[in-house]
Amino acid sequence: MANKINSNGKVSQDHLVMELPKAKKAGKKKSKSDDLVEKSSKDKKIGNAKPKSDASLTKLTKPIYENELNRLHIELVKLQEWVKHKKLKVVVLFEGRDAAGKGGTIKRITECLNPRVCKVMALGTPSDREKTQWYFQRYAAHLPAAGEIILFDRSWYNRAGVERVMNFCTHEEYVEFLRSCPEFECMLQRAGIILIKYWFSVSDEEQEKRFQERIKNPLKRWKISPMDLEARAKWVEYSKAKDDMFNATDIKQSPWYVVNSDDKRRAHLNCISHLLSQVPYEDLTPVKIELPPRQSEMDYVRPPMRLQNFVPNISPSSHPEDIHTVN
Repeated sequence: MANKINSNGKVSQDHLVMELPKAKKAGKKKSKSDDLVEKSSKDKKIGNAKPKSDASLTKLTKPIYENELNRLHIELVKLQEWVKHKKLKVVVLFEGRDAAGKGGTIKRITECLNPRVCKVMALGTPSDREKTQWYFQRYAAHLPAAGEIILFDRSWYNRAGVERVMNFCTHEEYVEFLRSCPEFECMLQRAGIILIKYWFSVSDEEQEKRFQERIKNPLKRWKISPMDLEARAKWVEYSKAKDDMFNATDIKQSPWYVVNSDDKRRAHLNCISHLLSQVPYEDLTPVKIELPPRQSEMDYVRPPMRLQNFVPNISPSSHPEDIHTVN
């Protein structure tokens, strides 16, 4: 049964059935990663690089992936220190279809960085008050101060995607967004903000595989929502919306960079490597740090530990009967 959208523009969960609708395809079937950027009418290449299919590449082994990720993490820390030192302001947008790998890549970026410097913004549905504001206002409130990096897990481009496809905005509001968005982004750059935009491209087959995994795995089920299922049933509409969005907002000053994300590991490495190339930085690694000696307790006598409330130790022992399995 398909999900129903109520009068408030929200998907009713009463009609949620955890069966994936087939993605509707228009006409002849395209290549496996259907929304990799094609040449526009101006024969322009996105990101100045021809995308390669993941199928043509050998699968990265875990040791190779982790070794390369560790190397990139070291560089990300250097970038972070440079951003702080030079008081730079960096904004990175992560867009793409559901289950395209945006969140996983953001996690790989942030896990080695200072959360006071690198922050993730994943804004929810706008409040009634926010709906009456200038469209960009709720996003502008989260732009970086000097020495900060802000990663938007979805961004103001919601209007060009989900809001257009699901009719959450009027046609006039949508047209105005496409007209004003490049101006808004140029204004940010004139204010000293470094803006980088990524689109994560995933094939129909890979998206279904990831959705099925989320449905079956209780630890990942929270990741799939009624809106995700509704969006999958509107695959072609989203493709059209994405193409129109690129035509209007893929400008020289703030181009889109496409990340082929059918292979998660390669997507993580490729995106992080590219991000590092977009912000020139220098290594500010400090001189060797030496720990000072610990202060002695002198005449101070600490209270007995038995007076404290300790968390019970429930970690399993080496005995098999003590190990619990999760059903």
